[in-house]
Amino acid sequence: MTLSLIRLVFTAGVVQARLRRHLPRVMRLLAPQRSGLPALFAELQRIESDLAHRTRFFAGLNAAVAERNAERVAELEALRTALDQLRNLVSPATASAPPGRSPARRIKTAGKGSFG
Repeated sequence: MTLSLIRLVFTAGVVQARLRRHLPRVMRLLAPQRSGLPALFAELQRIESDLAHRTRFFAGLNAAVAERNAERVAELEALRTALDQLRNLVSPATASAPPGRSPARRIKTAGKGSFG
């Protein structure tokens, strides 16, 4: 009896593996489905249907985008400040030169040595 039960379980596993390999759509249909709508889809439906909720959502979204842009501008300014400090450390005389030319070219044309 035990041996036949083991054979039955083993056979069922083999059949399931072959079905998965050859009939993925059927296996997807036989798999248990989630009940109800996912939370994000429900939130999207609420945004589309409720005008007051939509207004609050977009106000929060706009505030988050503005905050993100402000952080990016602050980081960019900090980077520019650090770049200016680095330029002053490397060559104080050429740090105030126009940004159109590279620092190596400015130093090279200044006359003292060449790079490369």
